[in-house]
Order: sequence, then C-alpha cells, then structure tokens
Amino acid sequence: MQVQVRGQGVRRWVTFGSIAFGALFLVVGLVLAGVSVSFLMDAERARGTVVALEWRDNDSGAGRKKRANDGPVAYPVIEFASADGTPRKFRDSTGSNPPSYEVGEQVEVLYRADSPGDARIKGFASLWLLPLIFGGIGLVIGGIGTVVALVTRRRP
Repeated sequence: MQVQVRGQGVRRWVTFGSIAFGALFLVVGLVLAGVSVSFLMDAERARGTVVALEWRDNDSGAGRKKRANDGPVAYPVIEFASADGTPRKFRDSTGSNPPSYEVGEQVEVLYRADSPGDARIKGFASLWLLPLIFGGIGLVIGGIGTVVALVTRRRP
C-alpha cells in the first residue's frame, strides 16, 4: 500500500510540474507576442534592400553534438532610409539556410521612430516565430499535464 501512495505523490508532483512548466512557457510566449504587437503599433514603415547576407556558423554550444544539417546560417543585412532621410543599416535577427532573402531583394522594414536602430523585416519569422514556439511548447506540455491530472484524479 505504501508503494501506491508514494507513486501517487510522485505522479502528482510530475503532473503539477508539467502544468507549471507549460504555464511558464505559455506566459513567456504571450509576453513575446505582446512585445511584437507593441512594436507593430509604434513602428514606422520603410522600403529596404537586402545589401548582403552575413553567414554565421550555427554554433549553439561547445558540448553540443554536430548534426548533418548543422551549417552556416545566412542573416540578411538590410539598408533603408528612416523618415528623416538618414540611411540606416541593420542585420536581421532571424537567419536561415537556405537564405530566406536574396541580395538586392526589396523588403518592408519596421522600425521605431525614436530608435531607428531597432528595426526588423516585416515578416512572419521576425515577428511571430519565438512567441509561437514558446506558446506552443507551453500549450502542449501544460495540456498534457492537465489531461493527466483530470484522468488520474480521484473520483468520490
């Protein structure tokens, strides 16, 4: 009987932990989505041109194993003129291999008028990828924990 009680306690903690972990990731995803929405509300728009592709090694850590598809990632470098006519240049925070953009390609740039250095390409990955990843992980893990909690709860 004691093994069963101990097993129930561990199951409850694991269930609670997965719900809490999922909720934390969901909150982070919602905060990141709020940051993107806030950025979109305040952003000025401009036409930009991809002037270069900055290739960087996709090196996530020293102890990480190399995979077959690990290789350099291309980050587009964009040049645009802010509303006051000043030429600006930035490297987008989202890279890919194969490259999502080609040199010479025209893109729409979003930037803050008070901080033109804070610029992004108006695209799905630049604005919504991180919120969706964190929110999705949170929903899946929290949902699994909730389902397990509902299925295993004691019935009166």
